[in-house]
Amino acid sequence: MQNSSDERIIRIGCAAGFWGDTNTAAFQLVKHAPIQYLVFDYLAEITMSLLAKARDKNPEEGYATDFVTRVMAPLLPEIARKGIKVVSNAGGVNPLSCARALEQIINAAGLSLKVAVVDGDDLLDRATELKQHGIVEMFDGRPLPDQLTSINAYLGAQPVRAALAAGADIVVTGRIVDSALVLGPLMHEFGWSDQDYDLLAQGSLAGHLIECGAQCTGGNFTDWESVPGYENMGFPVAECFADGRVIITKPEKTGGLVSTATVAEQLVYEIGDPAAYMLPDVICNFTQVQLTQIAENRVLVEGARGLPPSLTYKVCATYLDGYRVSASFMLGGQDARRKGERVAQAILSKVQHVMGQRGAPPFSETCVEILGSEWTYGEHGRMQDSREVVVRLTARHFIKETLMFLASEIAQAATGMAPGITGIVGGRPKVAPVIRLYSFLLNKSEVQAQIHVNGHTETVSQQAGQARSEVKPVPQGETAQVLPANSTQVALVRLAWARSGDKGNHSNIGVIARRPEYLPWLRRALTPEQVAAYFSHVLDAENGRVTRYELPGLHALNFLLENALGGGGMASLRADPQGKAFAQQLLDMPIDLPTDLLQEHA
Repeated sequence: MQNSSDERIIRIGCAAGFWGDTNTAAFQLVKHAPIQYLVFDYLAEITMSLLAKARDKNPEEGYATDFVTRVMAPLLPEIARKGIKVVSNAGGVNPLSCARALEQIINAAGLSLKVAVVDGDDLLDRATELKQHGIVEMFDGRPLPDQLTSINAYLGAQPVRAALAAGADIVVTGRIVDSALVLGPLMHEFGWSDQDYDLLAQGSLAGHLIECGAQCTGGNFTDWESVPGYENMGFPVAECFADGRVIITKPEKTGGLVSTATVAEQLVYEIGDPAAYMLPDVICNFTQVQLTQIAENRVLVEGARGLPPSLTYKVCATYLDGYRVSASFMLGGQDARRKGERVAQAILSKVQHVMGQRGAPPFSETCVEILGSEWTYGEHGRMQDSREVVVRLTARHFIKETLMFLASEIAQAATGMAPGITGIVGGRPKVAPVIRLYSFLLNKSEVQAQIHVNGHTETVSQQAGQARSEVKPVPQGETAQVLPANSTQVALVRLAWARSGDKGNHSNIGVIARRPEYLPWLRRALTPEQVAAYFSHVLDAENGRVTRYELPGLHALNFLLENALGGGGMASLRADPQGKAFAQQLLDMPIDLPTDLLQEHA
C-alpha cells in the first residue's frame, strides 16, 4: 500500500444489503457508531425489473420508497446534527423522483441538506438502438431479446466522488456497482486518483465486505453457534485509511461476530475469479489479501491489488419470459416423500391433459421438490423416509390461463388424492411473470454518467481503462498426494468454512481452510471434477461446469459453478434459485486426511 501523511480514519457503515433488509440497521449505526458515511445497497438485478414495472404504473415511482419514508425521515435530524453523509442506490430506475421525495421531507423538517443524484445508467429508451448494434449476451452469445423490462449499466465510483465534491450531503444513485457506494467516498476523502489501482482495489474490497450488511459480522456464518446476539445483530463499519488499510468492525454492545473467518467468508462471496474481480474503476486481485485479528471484533484487511479497468461497462437487462406459478402444501404420514411425488405428478398430468384438449402446448418447465426429505441434496440426501414433508410444485408456461387452471386444481389434492395433506401453504397460489437476466458489455463511451445538484446537471467521465489488462493466473498450491494408512474421513465442515452465492445462472462456493495445514488435503479432495460430480444434480447437463481458483492469502479455494441455478433469480423454479445452500451441502462432503494431522489440531 502507498504511504500517506493523511492519518484520518473514515468510518463507513452499511445499513442495507438488499431491498427489504431490516430498517433497524440504520438506526443502530447512526445512533451508536461514530461514522462519517452511511451507505445502503438496495439493488439486485431482478429488483431493477420490479422497480421498472412500478415506474410504468406511476411515473413518480420506481425507487425504494421505504428508504425515504421509513429510514431517512425519522433519522434525518440526527444525520444532519452529526454531519453524516449518506450514499444509497435506492434511486433504482427513478433516482430523480427519489431525490424529490427526500427533499420534501428535508424541507418539512426545516433542515438544509443538499441532495445529489447520479444517473445515466438507465438505457431502456435506447433498446432499439442497442439491438441494431448487434449486442450479444456475454455468457452464451444470444441476441438482445425483445420486450425488455429494464436495461442498466453498472456505473462506477467516479460520479459518486463528483457528487460529494459538489457538496452533496446525500447521494442517490441508480445502478452502480455495489462497492462504489464505499469507494466513491474514499476517493473523495483521500484524494485517490483514478490510477491509484492498489488503493482503488482496497477501497472496492472494503465496499464488497460491508455491502451485504451483517453477512460479514456473523450473519450466514458456518459456525453459527459461536455467534452471539442474533436479536441485536451488529451491522458492519469499515474504518478506512488513506494508505488503503481497512479495519472491519461493528458498533459496541451489539450482537454478532467480526473475526477473520466471518470476514473471509464474505470476501469469497460471489466473486468468481479472485485474481480478476472486474469493476468499472479497477480490476481487483484479492488472491493475496491478508486478514489479521487485531482486537475483539476488529479485523485488519490488507493486500488487495489492482490493474487498470476494461474499456467496457457491464450492462444487465431483464425481460419477460412467460409466467410461473408455485404451490406448496404440507403432507404427513408414512411414505410422505413417495406420496408427495405421486400427488404432484398427478396434478401436473391432469392439468396438462385437460389443457392439451383445449389446444394449449405443454408446460415450458416443471419442478417438483419434496422439502423436508433432503430433496435439494440430490443423491446425497439421507432422509428417505420422512413422515412430514412440504410438497413444492412449480410450473412455467407462456399462457397465463394455463397456470391459473393449475393453481385452481391444487386444492383437489386435499380431498381427492393421498391422505395426510393439511392444506395449501399461503392459500391458492398466484401466477407471476418469469423475469430473466441478460448481461452484455458496452463501451464506456456509449454511456454518459451524470450528476444533478441544485438544479444543475454535469456529465462525469469514467476512466476508459484499456483493452486488456494482463491477469496472471495464480499458481496452484501444494496438493497432498499419498494418503497414509493411518487416515480418517471427516466432513468438510471440520476442516473449513464456506459461503455460497450467485451471479445470474452461476453460483460460487468459497472454501476457507480452518488451518493452512488442511489446504493440501482440501485440494486433493475438492478437484473441479469431484465438485462437479457432487453437484451433478444441479449443474446443467450440457453447459454446466466447475472451475477452481486459489486465494493463497486466505488459504482458500473458490469454485465457480456455471449454469447451476436453473436459470437463476426469478427465472428459476427451484426452492434455492440463488445457490445459498450450496456451501452447506458441500460442507457435508467427506474428506480424507491423516489422522495425526486432525489430532494435532483437535
